[in-house]
Amino acid sequence: MEYTKLGNSELNVSRICMGCMGFGNAGAGQHSWTLDEEHSREIIKRGLELGVNFFDTAIAYQSGTSERYLGRALKDFAKREEVVVATKFLPRTTDEIENGISGQQHIAKMLDKSLQNLGMDYVDLYIYHMWDYQTPIYDILEGLSNAVKAGKARYIGISNCYAWQLAKANALAEKENFPKFVSVQGHYNLIFREEEREMTPFCYEDNIALTPYSALASGRLSRKPGEDSKRLQEDSYAKFKYDATKEQDEVIIRRVIEISEKRNISMTELSLAWLLTKVTSPVVGATKLSHIETAVKSVELKLTDEEITYLEEPYLPHALAGVMAQNKPELAREKHVWSTGDQKI
Repeated sequence: MEYTKLGNSELNVSRICMGCMGFGNAGAGQHSWTLDEEHSREIIKRGLELGVNFFDTAIAYQSGTSERYLGRALKDFAKREEVVVATKFLPRTTDEIENGISGQQHIAKMLDKSLQNLGMDYVDLYIYHMWDYQTPIYDILEGLSNAVKAGKARYIGISNCYAWQLAKANALAEKENFPKFVSVQGHYNLIFREEEREMTPFCYEDNIALTPYSALASGRLSRKPGEDSKRLQEDSYAKFKYDATKEQDEVIIRRVIEISEKRNISMTELSLAWLLTKVTSPVVGATKLSHIETAVKSVELKLTDEEITYLEEPYLPHALAGVMAQNKPELAREKHVWSTGDQKI
């Protein structure tokens, strides 16, 4: 395993981050493919044995049971100071807004619940799961600053945002002496590269870590067409993200197959090796021991410049997909009351 600093933080993270969305009580969430606690623990333990020290979860995953499974496993299998734990909080609910719960109060409540789920005193990285157009960014940043000052979060990250939003937030944080976002978790893989337009160069410029999700495009970059897993068959959200561009994406997928067969490696290793040339630590979901074992192998795989060019060359622009397609400024503008004044923007 290789390790690197997470952006401008002092966190030393493995080049593979274990994504824990597949862990949790399926009855508490919407996915039938999630793992029970016994099998989740096996995968977490195996990841630790292979050198993975970076784990990503969220309070939204299976109604908090993902956090609970992860917290209990890490307590049994690792020393707290030797792992980096990231979790995420959701935007304010309609009820909270109507009842006058501020962004600061919302973050404090969400973080305390996550810490309770994890059985921990602090998280290493607390991530703003998606941009909340109904809460001023000042309130979000102040709430996160309060969490850092209280010792409940060491650093803060952001997910599912535009480059302009991240730039705006970090500029305000610098002005107000709040903690800045040190990482961004966006949708990025070999068949969805829209982050390269503005987000990637901006993060390179400011040393903000890229920890993308959907690293294997929900399995499309790890299996030949037709070799559908249960998740691919049942995951309507993944279909929403990728089905519209299936034909153009398969051109790239065929090149992944071609090179992987030529080098006698898996499609997963090749796809992740490509992504590792671009980002700090991709978030790789695992619901089998083989998933994490193969992901770790990708760290040692080095691609030639010719292979990288061959994989990238057929790419065509994609429309926004997933969370970013559902949470756009124009969709939120009608219901959002933009705050005015020197600080609330």
